[in-house]
Amino acid sequence: MPTKTKKEKETVPVVIDEKENHFLSTSLPKPEAETLVEGPVIAIEKSAVYVDLAPFGTGVIYGREFMNARDLIKKINLGDTIKAKVVEAENDNGYIELSLKEAKQALLWNEAEDAIREKKIFELPVKEANKGGLILEWQGIPGFLPASQLKAEHYPRVEDSDKDKILKELKKILGKKLSVIMISANPKEGKLIFSEKDNNPEERNEIISKYAVGDELDTTVAGIVDFGVFLKVEEGLEGLVHISEIDWGLVEDLRSMFKVGMPIRAKIIEIKDGKISFSIKALKENPWKEFDGKLKKGDIVKGVVIKYNKHGALVSIKEGVAGLVHNSTFGSESKLREKLELGKTYPFQITLFEPKDQRMTLTYLEEKK
Repeated sequence: MPTKTKKEKETVPVVIDEKENHFLSTSLPKPEAETLVEGPVIAIEKSAVYVDLAPFGTGVIYGREFMNARDLIKKINLGDTIKAKVVEAENDNGYIELSLKEAKQALLWNEAEDAIREKKIFELPVKEANKGGLILEWQGIPGFLPASQLKAEHYPRVEDSDKDKILKELKKILGKKLSVIMISANPKEGKLIFSEKDNNPEERNEIISKYAVGDELDTTVAGIVDFGVFLKVEEGLEGLVHISEIDWGLVEDLRSMFKVGMPIRAKIIEIKDGKISFSIKALKENPWKEFDGKLKKGDIVKGVVIKYNKHGALVSIKEGVAGLVHNSTFGSESKLREKLELGKTYPFQITLFEPKDQRMTLTYLEEKK
């Protein structure tokens, strides 16, 4: 006969008063499946754990649920109060069937939802990296930290948003602990989403409160992307100069114009949702002002073709003042490009001129021979 373990020696048979059980079963409904219940452990056997769920009856963890939760059950003692998930409201023996492992998972997801509401900060190591971001782990549940949710110092700023280069940069963070908050929890899909941004919103708001729209600041270039330039204001605070706010003239290759660490003076044009937007061109003379009240619809001007786009050709009448000649005025894109060569000067008639909004459209005038 096998020797009983200490835990098995301490177990006691489960005795259920039949009258009491009958009364409770007819007067109170059993807890429904999927709900969480709580009660003290009243017996631990070789393949089952019994829980007092008064006034509803007795719960049991056995069979597959017992096997799935073996590691958890090893830590349980008689009298311990445990939480479990109802698998079946009443089995053939009158017990409420329970799952300990599913209960633990349910409690973890509840904890995750609380963490989202409270904006709780976690220090979690980076486990993996992919082209879209980083993989972290919380309480055994994998979570995703999208690259877009990384702080400025960890954001992979690479040329042409090349995904292989992004992955190479993200791999440099492997093993490093990041301060993050949860922003989404989906128990059905078993997914958590994290953010490294604004995990201390009060501190960030305090930093931003020192600045106001209209301020002109000395900054340094922190990063260059296709759509603009990131400027470092101070430790932990950066702002973006969108490509449209770089210069009054045509801007095409930001990387030939700027280098990381380069000092730049810029003007704050917007502070919204904890983000600062800068303008560099706002500190330069607006070339459109020169023509305000001097040019109007119908006037004839000379202009240089500086760029083609999907709508037509961009024509400059002065550095920083350009308008569009639409493809439709030639019948097709190919005919426009055949007639108007890049870098050449032609006569045009103004069909729209709004200097305050920096808008102008033109039509080509056939040169007289």
